[in-house]
Amino acid sequence: MNVLKPHVSLNVSDIDASVAFYEKAFGVTAAKRRPGYAKFDLAVPSLNLSMQQAPRTGVNASHFGIQVATSDDVAEAVARFEAQGLPVRVEEGTACCYAVQDKVWVEDPDGNAWEVFVVKADLPAPPKTTCCAPAGAQAG
Repeated sequence: MNVLKPHVSLNVSDIDASVAFYEKAFGVTAAKRRPGYAKFDLAVPSLNLSMQQAPRTGVNASHFGIQVATSDDVAEAVARFEAQGLPVRVEEGTACCYAVQDKVWVEDPDGNAWEVFVVKADLPAPPKTTCCAPAGAQAG
């Protein structure tokens, strides 16, 4: 099998608001726009992201993420998101998913959480708190 890139398809409640968010988040315009539909065919990160306007049916995914090579890459994502006026939540040296990570979170207009993260070290045991979840789901 020759895998080209991952594909994610989202149901979104407002296609225009979602396209505006993802254009800011990824720094590119949508590759395809149709009534109630949009597609981003990204080279970096390698991702085929499509979305169609549909009513919300509840939480259908935990979150989405883009793994990068270094903490500097995470910092670059933070700077890009902030420059676009997107609210961010930054975590540095956080224990999550059996690893120590630096990451930044953003949420699209429908509350879909995206993280840009780097794995800095493996952990032998799970963390004592909930991780890899949007801010509202974090344990205290």
